[in-house]
Amino acid sequence: MGRRVLLIEDEPNIIEALSFILTRDGWTVHTHADGQTASDRIRSLPPDLVILDVMLPGRSGFDILRDLRADAATAAIPVLMLTARGQPKDRDLAMALGASHFMTKPFSNADMLEQVRLLMAG
Repeated sequence: MGRRVLLIEDEPNIIEALSFILTRDGWTVHTHADGQTASDRIRSLPPDLVILDVMLPGRSGFDILRDLRADAATAAIPVLMLTARGQPKDRDLAMALGASHFMTKPFSNADMLEQVRLLMAG
């Protein structure tokens, strides 16, 4: 199994923290910070898992998720949505659009690792 994750996030501290814990867990971590070109980035080198921030420059994570689920080439990739806005309507929208899981910031490293492992287990 490839164990490649694409982290689409624009906050440098979150990029650094997630890259560290995932790399230490054996993942190859690729990062992307621009919502406008995120869908192209996913299609160019499809990862095993996408961690997707809701609020990004250019396009929202919700728009990107909608595109991924509508494309047969990317529809089955697990997507873990991240947001600082933890309102139920955000969670409901993410799940309705096909998110595999939804986490709010701040999150613990242990919770993130557990969710990533669960998503990859199946």
